[in-house]
Amino acid sequence: MSMDQPSLRAVIADDQALVRTGFKMILAADGIEVTAEAADGVEAVAAVRRTRPDVVLMDIRMPEMDGIEATRRITEGAGSEGTRVIILTTYDLDHYVYAALRAGASGFLLKDVTPERLVSALRLVQSGDALLAPAITRRLVERFAQHDEPQTTATHSDLSGLTPRELEVLRLLATGLSNAELASQLFLSPTTVKSHVGRILSKLDLRDRVQAVVFAYETGLVAPGRDA
Repeated sequence: MSMDQPSLRAVIADDQALVRTGFKMILAADGIEVTAEAADGVEAVAAVRRTRPDVVLMDIRMPEMDGIEATRRITEGAGSEGTRVIILTTYDLDHYVYAALRAGASGFLLKDVTPERLVSALRLVQSGDALLAPAITRRLVERFAQHDEPQTTATHSDLSGLTPRELEVLRLLATGLSNAELASQLFLSPTTVKSHVGRILSKLDLRDRVQAVVFAYETGLVAPGRDA
């Protein structure tokens, strides 16, 4: 780890010991501290509450409690506001990945991820950014949103709290546009767009851009298969 990189603490949750060991070796080689390992979702939630890591690498399919429910409990739990969850999966367009994003995950990685990509992903979400590009999130939402029961949005602030400009930014963000693309389309500076996105996340009590894309579809602000 270079001197200018902040310290990072992680929990690895996977029911296969060899997978946990492999990821732990990769992270340790880059100076990332693994505060705990977990073989199921129950252990993962307990490990997060006990060690307060920055990031959790979370397998989806585990005994006792799966990674989706564990993610939900972690992201909604008191005292874990600073903890981000990255889902580990073997297939990117997976219904369970979408469910995990709905539960609060900040992105996902395929299990055959390169060591460099793994480390950079953890540092990215530690900084508060989302791991997935909005376009990838949109593909997941459009593929699976219409097949699920509508998600309650009672835990979020009402959309009426957004200004007309913020609603416009959220609609465009949900279609997969980056900040640079948003700035170009709206004739705004990148700094102004970043400020708008930050206020949207704050007003709606959302953790990151991934959650903003999911929220836009879940509330009907953007419909699957239709551009904003």
